[in-house]
Amino acid sequence: MQVLALDTSTEYCSVALWRDGAVIERCDLVGQRHSEVLMEMVDSVLCDADAKLTQLDGIAFGMGPGSFTGVRIACGSAQGLALGSNLPVAGVCTLEALAEASGKPRVVAALDARMGELYLAAYEKRDGVWITVIEPCLCRPEIAPMVTGSEWFGAGSGFASHGDALTARLAGQLQGVDGEAIPRAAAISFLGAARFALGQGLDAAEALPLYLRDRVALKISERGQQASATAGR
Repeated sequence: MQVLALDTSTEYCSVALWRDGAVIERCDLVGQRHSEVLMEMVDSVLCDADAKLTQLDGIAFGMGPGSFTGVRIACGSAQGLALGSNLPVAGVCTLEALAEASGKPRVVAALDARMGELYLAAYEKRDGVWITVIEPCLCRPEIAPMVTGSEWFGAGSGFASHGDALTARLAGQLQGVDGEAIPRAAAISFLGAARFALGQGLDAAEALPLYLRDRVALKISERGQQASATAGR
């Protein structure tokens, strides 16, 4: 099986090709230049693998949460490539990709969502399959959903930006933290391949981003009012 994977949900842009367990990946820090470099990276990875789009079994993409524009770029690019090559697609949650990339069995994945908030989820691997312990959510670090037990690993920029608040919230439950971890196409290719193997690929037109904010452009003053209202309940 051959699966192409894309991720543009953070300031990094990554592309990977999964081929029967072996992975070729490119991952670069590009800031906001994803739309400029993504297709060039796709061509580079396919060339390195001596593969063509029409030979693939599917295209996986980081569906979010993450940068609003970045998530849209990955979704739209996956749709376009899949439509042109008559391939199925699979959206992979970027927080699950963080968990997979960590190499740990119990992961609290958190991405900085700006405005003092996090995108957060928790996963536990059982018999080689990720089980969602906390569904992906948008929250403030000091009131993040709690996990049970110990030996959890923290992964993602949420721990770099809000490490003190998160580690206090999860006191005694974390065995380690990697605040530099990012969702990578290599992990998305692995998770996507598993979905395609189970026949869970979607028609390209059905591919949708995962947004956790109802209003992406909410003003800082409005978010402060919303937080105060929530705290007062």
